[in-house]
Amino acid sequence: MNMDQGTNMIWWLLAALLPISALLSRQVSLRGTLAMTLGWIVIFVGILGLFSYGREFTSVALHVKKQVMGAPQQRAEGDSLHIRLSPDGHFWVTGEINGTPARFLIDSGATVTALSDDLALKAGLNVDSYAPGMAMQTANGVVMAKRSEIAGLTVGPIRTHDLPIVVSDRFREVNVLGMNFLSRLKSWRVENGEMVLEP
Repeated sequence: MNMDQGTNMIWWLLAALLPISALLSRQVSLRGTLAMTLGWIVIFVGILGLFSYGREFTSVALHVKKQVMGAPQQRAEGDSLHIRLSPDGHFWVTGEINGTPARFLIDSGATVTALSDDLALKAGLNVDSYAPGMAMQTANGVVMAKRSEIAGLTVGPIRTHDLPIVVSDRFREVNVLGMNFLSRLKSWRVENGEMVLEP
């Protein structure tokens, strides 16, 4: 036994002696003594465990919080935006068009960003209703759409200007951020169930 082990042994004996001497001096019944001893052991093991495994407890607590309350759908980390995969298997993000709140489906299979006519109207976009429409092939078939442009689009920490879009009443409530938005980014990728956008 070296000097450090001897010092540790003395410390442990003194730590155990303190609650035992307190119990003996009070002349408590055997049952009460056992209950108090068990209580001290639980407290001591709890404190020791907290100091020894503090990081693990924090990690478990954060995991439980995430499961109970749900993780945020999107979060900014520096200049990048992390978007969690939704239960429907898509990446949804909230943003603003000219200051008007909007929810978007991110679709790398869509060539151009597409908005519902309701959102275009709320955002004050200039859509020429008399101009001829263009036929677009979508997952739901052929859709007639009109061309327009977003002066300012903000998604988390990412801002872009003068983004060409298409507008149609057939898009209903589904607004899509397509490749013409994604191609303006420095990078975008999917990792660990999250889409990461970097301006």
